[in-house]
Amino acid sequence: MNRIKTKNYFLTCILIGAAIGIILKFFIVDILHIAGTSMEPAIKDRDVVLVNKLAYGLVKPNSGSFFLQWSQPKRGDVVIFLHSNKIVIKRCIAVSGDRLDFLTDSQYTLVVGDKKITLSEDQYNQMRAFDSVPDGYILAVGDNYAESIDSRTYGFVSVKNVIGRIIGR
Repeated sequence: MNRIKTKNYFLTCILIGAAIGIILKFFIVDILHIAGTSMEPAIKDRDVVLVNKLAYGLVKPNSGSFFLQWSQPKRGDVVIFLHSNKIVIKRCIAVSGDRLDFLTDSQYTLVVGDKKITLSEDQYNQMRAFDSVPDGYILAVGDNYAESIDSRTYGFVSVKNVIGRIIGR
């Protein structure tokens, strides 16, 4: 009789632990392995980062949307979001309403606040139509501009696609 109770207790503990792990992974915190150099020097290739999935709301797992959203990314946040069904990590450099200025000196340059970002001619032509970040969107760019495919190429990121914020590595 005691063996049956011990087995049931052990099985219950394992099931509860698995349920807690699943809830943590899908809704609260995640660990990601970085592949690529687009965020160097802040985050290097093969680094492991910790993601706060509750930073902006309660995320629907694997959907790129929220059950409930209570905050939005801020300038300087390193965020993860879904783009073309892939998880992407970039730095939010501008939020809804932030002014975008463009220079055409010896190269194409985007100025956001005190940051100057070099653009290709195609990127410049695509982004030039906007004088500010549209409502509900952010401008997300990799720290390593030369190696990063980011908002300069695929456009603004919907806040609804932002899954979480990096809180450590």
